[in-house]
Amino acid sequence: MRGVWVKELTEFKNLTVAECPRPTMLKNQVRVAVQAAGVSFAQSLVVQGRYQRKPPLPFSPGSEIAGIVTEVGNATNRIKVGDRICAIVEWGGLAEEAVAYEANTFALPDNLEFHRAICFTNSYSTSCAALTWPHLLNVKGDDVLLVHGGAGGVGIAAIEIAKIQGATVIATVGSPEKVCVAKDHGADHVINYRKENFRDRVLDITDGIGVNAVYDPVGGEVFSQSLRCLAPEGRIMPVGFAGGTIQQIPANILLVKNATVCGLNMGYYFGWSDKDVRDEFSPLMQQLLAKLF
Repeated sequence: MRGVWVKELTEFKNLTVAECPRPTMLKNQVRVAVQAAGVSFAQSLVVQGRYQRKPPLPFSPGSEIAGIVTEVGNATNRIKVGDRICAIVEWGGLAEEAVAYEANTFALPDNLEFHRAICFTNSYSTSCAALTWPHLLNVKGDDVLLVHGGAGGVGIAAIEIAKIQGATVIATVGSPEKVCVAKDHGADHVINYRKENFRDRVLDITDGIGVNAVYDPVGGEVFSQSLRCLAPEGRIMPVGFAGGTIQQIPANILLVKNATVCGLNMGYYFGWSDKDVRDEFSPLMQQLLAKLF
C-alpha cells in the first residue's frame, strides 16, 4: 500500500509518498478505499510534533477521508461493503487504505463527490457542533454571529450553518478576493481587517451593541478584540490559533459582560463519546448534507 509516510518529524512540504503497512482493522471498524483526503492546519502541526496528541513514529497523517467501504468488522451493524462514506480517523488518512470506527462514519448521497465530502468531516462537523449544540454557542435566528477566517474551510462552514439557523453573520477576511468568497457563502457583512478595524466596524454594524457570539479560529489579538465586540451575555469560542498565538482570556471582561467562553475538542466526541456522535451529531449532519450539498 502507498501513502504519505512520516518517519521523522518535519514540515508538510518535505513529505513524500512511499510504501507503508496496511492498517489493521478492529472488530468495530471498517476498511475504506480512500478516494479523497483532507489536509488541515491541525495536520501540519501533527507532522511537526506540535499537536496536542502525538502519534508514534512512523505514521501516516490525515484525519479526514472519503471513500468506498471494502471490509467491515464483525461488531459493526450499520455500514456495509460498497457504501460511499466520509469519516474521521485519528491518523492514516493520507494513504490508499484507511480504517475508521463505524461510529465515526457518515453515509454520502450518491450525487456528492468525494473531494467535496471531506470538508464535511472536519470543518462542517466542528462548526455544526459549535454553533448548534445547546451547551456551546447555540446560535439562534435572532443572533448576530462574528466569524473570523471567513474565507477558510472552518469559516465558510460556520457562515453556511449560521445562515441555516437564521442568524445574521459578520465575517472577517484579509483580502478583496476573500471578501467575495465570504459573501458568496452567505455572510451578511464582510470586513477586510487589513483595511478597517474590525472591532469598530462590528460595533457600527450592531449599533454599538456588539455580537451575540464569536467563532474564532485565528487567536491572538483577534480574540482579545473580539471579546470587546461581545454584547452582554455573549458567547465566544476559540477553535484554533491559525494566527500563531494561543488565545489568552482576561477574566475581568467576562465578568463585566456576563460573557461565556466555550471550548470544543471535536476529537473527544469522535474518539471517546460515540453515543454523542451517533445520537446527537449524525442527524444534524444528515440535515446539513441535504441542505448544503
